[in-house]
Amino acid sequence: MSILDNINSPEDIKALHGQSIDKLCEQLREFLIKSVSKTGGHLAANLGVVELTVAIHKVFDTSKDRLVFDVGHQSYVHKLLTGRKSRFDTLRKIDGLSGFPKPSESIHDAFVAGHASTSISAALGIARARTLSKGNYSVIALIGDGALTGGLAYEGMSDAGESGEPMVIILNDNGMSITKNVGGVARYLSRQRMRPSYSEFKEKYRRLMDILPGGGVIYRFTHNVKIAVKEAILRCSMFEDMGLQYSGPINGHDVTRMIEALEWAKRQNAPTVVHVLTQKGRGYEHSEIAPAEYHGVQPFDHKVGVVNGNGKSFSSVFGECMVDIASYEPRICAITASMAPGTGLEKFAARYPKRFFDVGIAEGHAVTMAAGMASRGAIPVFAVYSTFLQRSYDMLIHDIAISGEHAIFAVDRAGIVPGDGETHQGVFDVPFLRSIPGMMILCPSSFAELKDMLNYAVTKVKGPVAVRFPRGGEGLYKEGGAEAAKCIREGSDFTLVTYGISINTAVEAASKLESEGVSIEIIKLGCINPIDIQSIKASVAKTGRLLVLEESAENGAAGEGIITALAKEGCCPKTFELLNIGEQFLPCGEVAELRKYCGIDTNNVCAAIKRNMVVPLKVENGKVKIRDKSKSLRGTAV
Repeated sequence: MSILDNINSPEDIKALHGQSIDKLCEQLREFLIKSVSKTGGHLAANLGVVELTVAIHKVFDTSKDRLVFDVGHQSYVHKLLTGRKSRFDTLRKIDGLSGFPKPSESIHDAFVAGHASTSISAALGIARARTLSKGNYSVIALIGDGALTGGLAYEGMSDAGESGEPMVIILNDNGMSITKNVGGVARYLSRQRMRPSYSEFKEKYRRLMDILPGGGVIYRFTHNVKIAVKEAILRCSMFEDMGLQYSGPINGHDVTRMIEALEWAKRQNAPTVVHVLTQKGRGYEHSEIAPAEYHGVQPFDHKVGVVNGNGKSFSSVFGECMVDIASYEPRICAITASMAPGTGLEKFAARYPKRFFDVGIAEGHAVTMAAGMASRGAIPVFAVYSTFLQRSYDMLIHDIAISGEHAIFAVDRAGIVPGDGETHQGVFDVPFLRSIPGMMILCPSSFAELKDMLNYAVTKVKGPVAVRFPRGGEGLYKEGGAEAAKCIREGSDFTLVTYGISINTAVEAASKLESEGVSIEIIKLGCINPIDIQSIKASVAKTGRLLVLEESAENGAAGEGIITALAKEGCCPKTFELLNIGEQFLPCGEVAELRKYCGIDTNNVCAAIKRNMVVPLKVENGKVKIRDKSKSLRGTAV
């Protein structure tokens, strides 16, 4: 039996020493590689923190000590060591193990973590609550160097240094977030990385003085001399300038050194930074060579490695279109928040490096920078995942919308997103973008529409515009155009309004119902802000019934806007229903599973239309004959 097989809780780790710990680390990597290759997930980040996580559990007791992850991509090892190994085959599935820390899943998970740069602020809040309640436990924030490009991390560090609250901040420095880090912080940390030999010498010197007669006196004297010289002629680290004690850089793959460093930090009784150097993707040849490709992976053959397909996606088509537009529009610029590969901008970056700007994990800065660029005649396009654009709401209003700047937001991963669960769903951008005056929202349903709408946004729109599209590829609908609304299927019994990739579900449902004698008219919206209400009104006046289908949170969704606008127009459908994800946070799962979970898949669309239709009278020649006696479960005109 392997050592890992006997690890059922962190208490089992505390009994291990020497070679047993090294063997455990090897087995953890082997397990991660085989398990994640079957389920998919975040591999490279977890391979890089094996020794670090083992050391954390040697020093701290996470059943009472609070370990706060930043993002949480690297929490798999922690989950393995806290009794969840047997559930790893359910990773990122409905009712399975979350890919991120989740307090409802385990007492060892202190805080939900899905977005970067939050851990220090959250940990400081926990530390202050501990002090107020006279609690007795440690608080640890584990943050990556990539997250230090986010401003919230500095707000947290500044306050932590001022507070004096005892807490340990572990800076996991691997030189990457998803891709290689950029900016001044990355350059600063690279200089810090040049000094691990100094830290190792200092620790060896302290140990020597501990065993020599009178060594303690000598060590205190030389230490005080060092401090005086350092303060006189050397600059402190950025962390020390903020009032934080600092140790490092330390080899994060040396468990013994890591344990010693964390025990030292725990004893300081003050806000303390432990700077750790790790290698992203360590222990798996493929991920060591290309760690960015193994950041988040789909299931693969671990013996062969990830094989990247050549299939097109909305992201790749967006990137190709950006290159095409840039060839004739010199004012176009591309902005990313450390997500160039994920948003399809690698070719643009290579072709037009002077017009490409990677600002790091700093979405708020990206939006305000785009506003500044637009104010001087540039046409900035900020490519960003829907879930991360949420972080920029204030800037969208104050810096973009109030001035009416012509900035374009390519909102990737809009709608339901597989795998990552609550923190990464793209279902809130519709409500918050629709709330912003003057913000046009275009929703392509196909690759051809994405190209046409992006060109339209660049050449025809004068103010701010969002072009939102899903993860992955297109469906059966492949038409182009940039119309605000168009009828793609005529019918007489029911009006079905939808947009984006949901058009495929609508068409499938309409075809299925046609075989049952129900005639569906489909209005596809290309723009959901403003909405072409006249096209919908004309259809509803004919059919008398309305269903709006969308992958969006309910409050503030397009459907609510449509019903309100129809009421203002004096057009009251006999029945209506709004099909969306409702008022909930979506769990992990595949897109098809989550659509069914939310009741917005083809079968549920058909069921909603049927219950809003009339009571069946009889069946003739395999088709339902109906009488006009409607009743809606979601809305009935009075």
